[in-house]
Amino acid sequence: MLHKQLQSSYYLNSLFSLFRFICIYPAYLNNKKTIAEGRRIPIDKAVENPTSVEIQDVCAAVGFNVLLEKNKMYPREWNRDVQYRGRVRIQLKQDDGNPCLPQFPTRKSVMLYAAETIPKLKTRTQKMGGSEQSLQQGEGSKKGKGKKKK
Repeated sequence: MLHKQLQSSYYLNSLFSLFRFICIYPAYLNNKKTIAEGRRIPIDKAVENPTSVEIQDVCAAVGFNVLLEKNKMYPREWNRDVQYRGRVRIQLKQDDGNPCLPQFPTRKSVMLYAAETIPKLKTRTQKMGGSEQSLQQGEGSKKGKGKKKK
């Protein structure tokens, strides 16, 4: 009997600690989404097509306890591609109810920080740099094709 009570109290404690985690779906930070489609931050602060891995990287780097659930989907997401999958669980508060990191007291502050930091990731900056170079090379070759000498 005592063993069952200990198991149930452990189960309840783990449930309560799980409630200290917030969920962030990539749709919350996506500037391609409308508010009706799930965006939760202003469009001028949102990011173009963030992934759950990018959100996890940014939040883990700042010191949050982070859990990535790759096979979860945002319910309003109609596109079932792998790019849109994933959910990040972040421990926002400790067991006593105080924030884990004082600079992030609310879920919105975490979302705004993630949206501000994701464009600065190396994976994002390298992709942008490579595409700009290929565009410049392509434009240069097009200019040369139009001018023929007789």
